Amino acid sequence: MEASPIKQLDSYRLEVKPMTEADIPKLHELTISVGWPHRPEDWALAIDLGRGIFAADEIGRVVGSAMWFRAEPNLAVIGMMIITPRLQEHGAGRWMMDHLVADIGQRDMVLNSTKAAFRLYRAVGFQPGLTVWQHQGIVVDSPVVPPGARTMRPGDEAAIRSLDIAAFSAERRALFDRLMTMSEGTVIERNGEITGYGLCRRFGRGHVIGPVVASSQDDAVALIAPHVAAHAGTFVRLDTRETEGPLRDYLVASGIGYFDTVTSMWKGNERIRSGPAHTFALASHSFG
Repeated sequence: MEASPIKQLDSYRLEVKPMTEADIPKLHELTISVGWPHRPEDWALAIDLGRGIFAADEIGRVVGSAMWFRAEPNLAVIGMMIITPRLQEHGAGRWMMDHLVADIGQRDMVLNSTKAAFRLYRAVGFQPGLTVWQHQGIVVDSPVVPPGARTMRPGDEAAIRSLDIAAFSAERRALFDRLMTMSEGTVIERNGEITGYGLCRRFGRGHVIGPVVASSQDDAVALIAPHVAAHAGTFVRLDTRETEGPLRDYLVASGIGYFDTVTSMWKGNERIRSGPAHTFALASHSFG
């Protein structure tokens, strides 16, 4: 049954609307209200890359949002799912998910769930996967690591895209078209072959490092270390599924400590990642 675009909540009414660039100021107010770090520029990138809806009350205040991003024809990545706390108890999250899933259609779906949204996603059929550890903080030090990474060059782009497809199990063409124009990059090259890459861009309160794809944690550390050193004294964030080891040790020693966790989830066909290319840092919670 098709979800209604109108939802009555006690004494007031909500309406779901398609998201456009003109809505960014109110969407930014929404993220501020729930403590998310997204700048207007971060919202603009998301809207450019994906499709979204938002819920507005009768006086035009935005009280919820949801987006999805096409990684390939048969895979949707869900993100920017925000419901103000007072609406979560009234079923507004499920109402918005019904609208979003109707737009997504029969595609497989993946997402990274906050603790607050976990029960909602389970209720609509998502299966839990690995935990994502959110590390962030002011860089206070840049511990010495073995050399191995170099600065990304224009000729590396094709190899970087191939590595990401292998690690993510899907092609994210639109995302990489944008990331390659707005990121600083490092790569590891062995015997003329690119075996790892790491990107860093402006986001939120400072910079985010990701995606990072490599064949080992030691290589991942070598890839992120130049980015950490370049932003000494400023805020840096990195989201990883690694629970322990050299990568997390390096982040903590640099001042990029553990902050929170989300849970990777999927619905449809599970995407099994195999082979030497492994994702050590996400592009973001919303982009995967």
